[in-house]
Amino acid sequence: MKSFKSFAIAAFAASILFSCGSTSSVISTPLENIDTLPLKTSELTEAEKQHWGHLDLKNDTIPGMSVDRAYDEIIKNRKGSAVIVAVIDSGIDIDHEDLQGSIWTNTKEIPGNGIDDDNNGYVDDVHGWNFLGDGYNEQLEFVRLLASGDTSHPRYAEAKAERQSEYDKYLGIKTNYEQFLQQITNADDALEKETKKKNYTKEDVNAISTSNQTLKQYVAIANYVYSMDFDSLKDAIADISEGLVDINDRLNYNLNIDFRGRKTGDNPDDMVEKYYGNNNVKPIKPSESHGTHVAGIIAAGRHNGIGANGVANNVKIMSIRAVPNGDEYDKDIALAIRYAADNGAQIINTSFGKYYSPHSDWVRDAIVYAASKDVLIVNAAGNEGADLDTKDVYPNDAIGTGPEVSDNFISVGSLDPKYGSGMVSSFSNYGKVNVDIFAPGGNIYSTFPENTYKSIGGTSMASPAVAGIAALIRSYYPKLTAPQVKKIILDSGLALTTKVIVGGDESNVKPFNELSKSQKIANAYNAMILAEKTARNL
Repeated sequence: MKSFKSFAIAAFAASILFSCGSTSSVISTPLENIDTLPLKTSELTEAEKQHWGHLDLKNDTIPGMSVDRAYDEIIKNRKGSAVIVAVIDSGIDIDHEDLQGSIWTNTKEIPGNGIDDDNNGYVDDVHGWNFLGDGYNEQLEFVRLLASGDTSHPRYAEAKAERQSEYDKYLGIKTNYEQFLQQITNADDALEKETKKKNYTKEDVNAISTSNQTLKQYVAIANYVYSMDFDSLKDAIADISEGLVDINDRLNYNLNIDFRGRKTGDNPDDMVEKYYGNNNVKPIKPSESHGTHVAGIIAAGRHNGIGANGVANNVKIMSIRAVPNGDEYDKDIALAIRYAADNGAQIINTSFGKYYSPHSDWVRDAIVYAASKDVLIVNAAGNEGADLDTKDVYPNDAIGTGPEVSDNFISVGSLDPKYGSGMVSSFSNYGKVNVDIFAPGGNIYSTFPENTYKSIGGTSMASPAVAGIAALIRSYYPKLTAPQVKKIILDSGLALTTKVIVGGDESNVKPFNELSKSQKIANAYNAMILAEKTARNL
């Protein structure tokens, strides 16, 4: 369910090519009647862009989660208890400057002694566990089906057609990217020479007066790049180059029938073999950034003078490396959920997904197991702009639109920072039965490996935002159960009836209240108020 950050550039490239603990009293009033608010028409400031998910729809006319307001008016100086949030994802840079003090440590293990001190089957699992071992690149699940050669499988023909379609699509995108990258590189070189500046500005470009048709074309290319919200051609070159890495990974690994990426030595179709992998929960390469970004959305240090602000202030992140660059294995996910539940996690964030799942029952059984341990799971709805009431996605807590197997699973869609018809992220999946709530997921600023920061988007970013709210509730109201926390989050959101564009298709307009079960957007301020009321009635 990986969302290509540069994917929108494909159309851009083509157009250029073809054209050129405490329960003290809370007395705040919940937000409501939000549909009467005016739309925000001004551009977001840089500060707002990096923080918009924490802003308040009423005060800022930006569909954030009112996190800052919750701290300012409700949490204030109250001391909560620490909450363990397991992040099942790619590796997490647990040494990141903005995650210091927010990483879980297994106090029952003696680091580096090579002994399973706590007898849980995982040796030296000091900060979590790595179910991928030394592996990273992987096939997509439907490509694994083709590689198995099981032509009798009921979805084999579908998988074969999908693989061919995807391969052809990405091969075409690769060609466009490469050609467009060459054009931008040529334009950048020419404009450097013309302006005699390595870091020329948009104003420098527009000041060029020339009769040279080639130079005129380069000026046009530069202005088109600027119109795509790039500050410079060099930024666009870096972005497209990164996109090419993703595309080549798609072709060489994800869609390659002959590729074999698993390096753990176990049989992924045998749940008896459980104790594989190692204790290295960090990324094995700098580009393995997804888990670090997700962890920062939940738990980056608040107002520490660096980087980003996490939603929750009393979190310990348990790092579980189980999501490769490709589709995750059901076995790894089922065992990761069980590991988290057995080792004290109160919340699990699962920002991944796929549309083929040979052992989806193993994962649903693990979700039920987590429910038995009072663990809440918060899950990304997915990035294909699809209706999940008509399309199966995994992991999930139900078969189709059937009954849920437990009451501890929240599926989250994504919002963009623009209240009104464009509020739902163009990539976000939706579903009145199978998506529970929406939260900020478009261009979210958070931690990246090696003490860096970046804005990326996806339902992968919306899910940890809601996991952060769950962590706040469980920190300040620790007696509330996972089902109660889920109900609070869904009931306390802001109900909207605004008509919105769905799937990025301007001809597909639906009332927002038809896109999720709660019909709402998540709101930390309201959630804390409702948590207080619920806790009082226990």
